[in-house]
Amino acid sequence: MLVATAVPVERDAVAAGLGALPPGPDEAVLGAAGRAHPFRPSGTTAHGGSDSAARGGGRGCSLDVIAVGVGPAPAAASAASALTAAALEGAPYDLVVCAGIGGGFLPGAPVGSLVVADEVVAADLGAETAEGFVPVTELGFGTVRHEPPADLVRRLAEATGARTGAVLTVSTVTGTAARAAALQERHPTALAEAMEGFGVAEAAAAHGVPVLEIRAISNPVGPRDRAAWRIADALAALTEGFGKLTPVLEGWNRHDR
Repeated sequence: MLVATAVPVERDAVAAGLGALPPGPDEAVLGAAGRAHPFRPSGTTAHGGSDSAARGGGRGCSLDVIAVGVGPAPAAASAASALTAAALEGAPYDLVVCAGIGGGFLPGAPVGSLVVADEVVAADLGAETAEGFVPVTELGFGTVRHEPPADLVRRLAEATGARTGAVLTVSTVTGTAARAAALQERHPTALAEAMEGFGVAEAAAAHGVPVLEIRAISNPVGPRDRAAWRIADALAALTEGFGKLTPVLEGWNRHDR
């Protein structure tokens, strides 16, 4: 499994939930050129592992946690690099998880809650017109959504108490009530907003690997009010959620999707 977070503090929160040892200086994870290097929690292997691990279960499964940078483009590039390296080594990852903190759409996802995406949606990939926003798919290009394995999403939600709904990927974080309302109107099932999920999902899809997105809510989506952010609470929720992740994965087989 590859876990991709935006920044080292999120990576460390994930690692703490997985019972990992501290990774050391941040520079060891994000190089000068921004390239992500894997931090392997104690007790894991470099890539791959046993046959049972390749099928999404077993304590012998490989696990890398990397900080990939902020935004969909660096996230896609770094995740793709890690996936390609593993494939070239002959031990590809069996699952990719994009994880971190994010904004929550009220009332569905209050501060401190955990969200598991049932859809990963590129919410601002398209064109603005006189009639409003048009997604890139309606322009005849690409895709704007990826769907994580429904059974795995359900199991994770049951194990962690997380809410499930769409997680929107944006290149510009929402800072007004008007934009929050517009996003909710276009995406009525949206529970959270973040910046990396779609990029990570695109990289995973290119390698034929299933993807998850897990977000702990640090602030409401809407007017930008840094005084209302609860980053420490969100990181604690992220750690707690990942502490419950491994038993679920041990019982999940990707070939049963």
